[in-house]
This record gives sequence, structure tokens and C-alpha cells, in this order.
Amino acid sequence: MIRHNTAAITFCILGALPMAVSAQSPEFGPQEGEREFSLSGTGSSDRDFNSSSIGLTGDLGWYLSDKMVAGVRQSINYADIEGEGVSEDFWNGSTRGYLNHHFLEDRARPFVGASLGGIYGDGVKDSAFAGLETGMKYYVRSKTFILARVEYQFLFDDTDDATDAFQDDGIWAYTVGLGYHF
Repeated sequence: MIRHNTAAITFCILGALPMAVSAQSPEFGPQEGEREFSLSGTGSSDRDFNSSSIGLTGDLGWYLSDKMVAGVRQSINYADIEGEGVSEDFWNGSTRGYLNHHFLEDRARPFVGASLGGIYGDGVKDSAFAGLETGMKYYVRSKTFILARVEYQFLFDDTDDATDAFQDDGIWAYTVGLGYHF
């Protein structure tokens, strides 16, 4: 009788082990309705990488679904512009809305998206821009991630300029940072 009870108890414990392990393993990533905040170091270069800037970018987003986030992004940059024998320093900023779609449901989550906003400041002509972006979030904890993002932004003054601007007036912006959702 004791052997049957021991075997039954062992069977129950082993049968329940997968459920216990899955209940204890953390889920990574957001849930619909959560918010997200990230702070990143940022940089940008012109098409030929002659002039560059460094700065800080903050994002605040809202998850429309587990894989889709919409938000607002603010950047402030210090720029060192080099041109025909002239080197000048400037401060500039940009404000934009963005929409990103995430793939996969594990620690590593690649994403693609788009943004629309404005750039302003000492070293730039105040103008609108639209951009395409891609990147990766890697979750180091269930709600905390490391972020890497690359954006291609094309500048334009009005809608007539937007088509030509994609090829002629584009800039690259890249960020690396940390974020979390709550």
C-alpha cells in the first residue's frame, strides 16, 4: 500500500512540475493598455557622415495592443557642423509622434515603425519630417528592456517637397537606451 501511495504522490508531483515552472517563469513584454518610458542616448549624421550630433531622447508610449505602441518622442541635441572651412556648434531639438509594431514574444523583440514631427533649433532650418524606423528591444527583466533603434528621417517644408526629400534631404538618427513599461 505504501508503494502505491508513494508512486501516486511522485506521479502527482512530477505531473504538476511543468505547471509550477511555467507559473514561476516571468513573462517578458507589455500588455495592452500599459505605458512605456525610455531614455536613450542619440546621435545623427548627414547622408555623408560629415556633420554629426549627440543628444538625449525620451519616449512615452501607450500600448494599443501587446505588439503595437503609439507615443511621443522628444530629443535634444548638440551638433558640431562642419562645412567649407567652417566649424560651428549648435543646439537643436525634435518632437514627434510614432507608431511601432513589435514582433516575437520572447526577450528579444524586433520592431518596425514610422514617425512624424518637427525639427527646430539653432543649427537647423525649422521643418517637418517623416521617418521610418527599425530596432530591437531586449528584455533584461519582465518589464525592463535595452533599446536600439535606427531612424531615417526626411525633411520637408510642405507636402510638395516630401517626395523629393526622401532621397535628397534625409538624415539618420540612432539611439541606444533603457526603458520600462508600467
